[in-house]
Order: sequence, then structure tokens, then C-alpha cells
Amino acid sequence: MTDYQVWAPNAHASVEVEVDGTRYALEPLDEVGWWGGEAPAGDYAFRLDDGPALPDPRSPRQPSGPDGPSRAVDHTDFAWSDTAWRARPLPGAVVYELHIGTFTPAGTFAAAVDRLDHLVELGVDFVELMPVCPFPGRHGWGYDGVSLWAVHEPYGGPEGLKRFVDAAHRKGLGVILDVVHNHLGPSGNYLPVYGPYFTDRYHTPWGAAVNLDGPGSDEVRAYLLGSALAWLRDYRIDGLRLDAVHALADSRAVPFLEELSTAVDTLADATGRPLFLIAESDLNDPRTTAPRDAGGLGLTAQWSDDFHHALHALLTGESTGYYRDFAARPFEALARTLTRGFFHDGTWSSFRHRTHGRPFPAAHGHRLLGYLQTHDQIGNRATGDRLSATLSPGRLAIGAALVLTSPFTPMLFMGEEWGATTPWQYFTSHTDPQLAEAVRQGRRREFTDFGWPPEEIPDPQAPSTVLASTLDWSEPALPGHADLLAWYRKLIHLRRAHPALTDPDLTAVRVTHTDTALTLHRGPYRILATLTPHTFALESPHPETLATFGTATLTDPRTVRLAADSVIILR
Repeated sequence: MTDYQVWAPNAHASVEVEVDGTRYALEPLDEVGWWGGEAPAGDYAFRLDDGPALPDPRSPRQPSGPDGPSRAVDHTDFAWSDTAWRARPLPGAVVYELHIGTFTPAGTFAAAVDRLDHLVELGVDFVELMPVCPFPGRHGWGYDGVSLWAVHEPYGGPEGLKRFVDAAHRKGLGVILDVVHNHLGPSGNYLPVYGPYFTDRYHTPWGAAVNLDGPGSDEVRAYLLGSALAWLRDYRIDGLRLDAVHALADSRAVPFLEELSTAVDTLADATGRPLFLIAESDLNDPRTTAPRDAGGLGLTAQWSDDFHHALHALLTGESTGYYRDFAARPFEALARTLTRGFFHDGTWSSFRHRTHGRPFPAAHGHRLLGYLQTHDQIGNRATGDRLSATLSPGRLAIGAALVLTSPFTPMLFMGEEWGATTPWQYFTSHTDPQLAEAVRQGRRREFTDFGWPPEEIPDPQAPSTVLASTLDWSEPALPGHADLLAWYRKLIHLRRAHPALTDPDLTAVRVTHTDTALTLHRGPYRILATLTPHTFALESPHPETLATFGTATLTDPRTVRLAADSVIILR
């Protein structure tokens, strides 16, 4: 017999568990809405007040997808072989973001394992997986996931994820998992039937907010905490990336994120593993990553869109939307983020029409993830075009050099390292025809309002959109692509070999620039980059050249001339 329990305060008279077609009555366990009882083991679902069969909110497996019955998982059955894995902390590391469904043509954990040697040779330290919770259909980004304790079956299910983590650890790679706590669904989200998981007291881009501070929120928090800890404990994930934490409406004295960071630190102490949390936050608030005893939330790091926007505006010249603040004086904007962390630290934001942010603590640059491209910054463009579609190899190389020699924790997006020509487009495979059409039309409206012809907007539901977004693994060996890949490998090697290039102290960073050229000073190292031919005066004669992309000429002991779109690293 198996003990079944479910939190269902919305049930008025009865809760039943249905196991392999047979129903068994559950009994109320307490006054807050828990029901429980024993029944045989098997595929199961719950029925509230004789209603339809619903999957378990805490289901560890959904073998037939989000709408089907749940299945138990015995996590002690998996034979881990990563006993030699010595987990490492995040500071000083390089992160590589990937999407299981398009990282390989097969789109599975098993196929991704076959490509891990590429990441080892590249030199990265952590693989960051985009969300893997179940979602409708076969293909999707994963941010519409439900069943926050389960794993998308088409990727390989729970066993497939464990095999991936195990294989990554054997090769010396840590694993970070992207989790979404700010919304679920919309399709396959049955939580509102069970209880007050959501509240309409706050507005979010996805509708009703997750209930973190209203009646019943203790159990909602416990639900999210339990899911987070399960990934770290049962799947041996090393860290979590928390999607859009600025959308978590929470007025309680102890914020949910503080409660989560406390729980993760407690688990880290118990397991002896340096577990960590990375936030995606639009707030420019250093309290997100400040220690709890200093009044912060205690998260380890956060994504840095300011650094991305400054670097993107400099390399592309784009000046619309949120790039507006960075494009007026792009070299100055980049210098500001490299030396201050946040560009907006209490300054006026023209696209927000208000001041934004507060100063970042200069000693802790590693608490910011710096990147040239991410799934968001590519996929939220109308056609999902990567920088490689419009920039020269030299400008891509400049961007890579500034990311990988920055005082931040660098992050790459899959395929970036060889200048992948495949776009990264928005795709779905919703099984609900009405929802599929609403998403299709909504995507077209969003970008036609900005002047894009509707026929140029990729159809999210079309199989061709997924296919176009899948990496082409023949490219890394091709001319041009191979040169850029060698450059990324060289930069990561230099970062590893020279500690000054990982120094997170922003006060030790100095940037000098003109309107087209920049010198980044990192201890004894100089990163010289230019968009037009430029002659740099050197501080000391006869420098050692560590790496060059483009054309560089040492014209005399104290002068170096770079061709357009070139970069050199000197010591």
C-alpha cells in the first residue's frame, strides 16, 4: 500500500485518489486542507467532490503529459556514478545556457550527453538547462511548464535528467536548472482547482499572481520550496536559476526568496555541496544578492541585463526600446557597467520614464552574470536572429572578449561560441487549438505593431520553427566558425590561467575609451578593442601578446595599431 496525500482546501465534501481506474476515499488530515490515506501503488489521480481526475500537484512524473495521471518515482533506485564529483561554487566559473529540445536534433537528455565533450573542450564550468518541467506537446521553451516536481517526458523524463546530471558530473561539469515560480501554464495548470495557489490581488504579464502572501500562502510557499529542494536533492542539481523574480508579488515580512535561500543554504550544509541560486531580476536592486544578515535576500547572483544592453548597443548600434538608454554614448555606457555593475543605479531610465535602481556593491562583481546573448535576448526578437546574422566575426570576437575578461560571472548561450547561423525563435506545440491560435496571433500582433510584416514572423506552432532553431553541429568545423570557436576556447583558457581576469572587484577595473575604441584594464592585462582602425598608446614597452582576433600591428615598443573590428589582449 502507498500513502497518498494532497493539499486540497477547495474540496467541500470529499477527495478520492483514483489508482489504475479504482477510486479510494481519502480523509481530512488537518484544518488547513490536507487530505490523505492509503491505496495500492500505481498510476494515480485525485478527484475533488466527485469531479474530474486531476494530476497530483506534487507529481514526480507525468508519463502521459501534463493532463494525464501521475506516477511515483523512487529516487533511491537510481545508481549514481558521480561519486568523484566535487561540486564547485559559482564565483570564478563560466556558465553555458542550453535548451535540451534544440541543443541536438534528437532533443533529448541522452543526445545532449553525447555533446558534453564539446563543452569540456570549450572549458565551461556549468551547464544551465532551460526549464524541463512538463508542458503541453513536444516542443516549447519550457516557461509554460506545470507539475513543478516532474520532468518533461519527451526529453527523457526523470531518469533521463538524472543520467544527464550524472554524466555531466563525471566530466567535471556542474548543472544549473532554470525554474519558474512566477507563473504556470496556462494549459495543464490544475492548481487553482485544488486551492488558493494564485491571487488576483496583483497583476502580472501572465494573469493572476502566485499567492505568496495571502490566505493559504504558507502551503503555496511550501509547495515551491519543496520543488526547489527536490531538484537539488533528488536530481543532484548544483544550482537553480529563478525566472523573473521581480514578478513575485510578496508583502510578507520574510520574503519568499529569503525563505528559499535559507532553505537552500541549510541543504548545502547538510550535503556538503556548495548549492546556489541565480535570479533573473529587472529591479537593479543589490539587496537581491546581499547576504541575509546584511538585510538582503541571500541569493548568490543575478543576471545583468544592463551589461548586455550596453554591449549589444555598442556592437550593433541598435537604439530602440530598452537599448535607448545605452545607445546614446555606448562606450561610456559599457564603461559604466564594467566599473559600477549596474548602469541604472538610481539614474533616469528613458524607456521606463522614471529613475531606476540603486548602487551595486563594488567588491562583488561575481554576483552579476555577464553575457553577450541569452535565450531571452535572441528569442524575444521578431525573427529570433542571433548576433551572428548581422555582426562581423570581429565584432562577435570583441563581444566575447569583453564578456570573458569582465569582472562578472560570464555566461554563453548555446552555439554562440562558433557563431551559429541557426536562429533561436519562439516555438510552441500547444495541444489546445484555441490556445495555439491565440499564441500565433499574439506573436504576430506584437511585432507587426513595430513594423514587421506578419508573414515574416515565424509561426510558433510550425515544426519548421523548431527545426530552424536547432543547432547545426556541422558548423563548428567549418571555416570562420572554427576560428571563432578557437577564440572562445582561448579566452576561457586565459581566464582560467590568469586570476586577475576573474577578479570581481569593480574598483580594480579601469576603462578608457574614445568614440570607437576601448581599453579594459584588468590588473596587468589590457584588452584593446576597436570598431574602426585605431592606434593605441601603450603604458609600457614590449608587451606580451596573449591573444588576438583580427589584425594587430605593434608599430613600435609603445604603440599598437588595430584594424577595424579587432581585439588584442596584452600583458
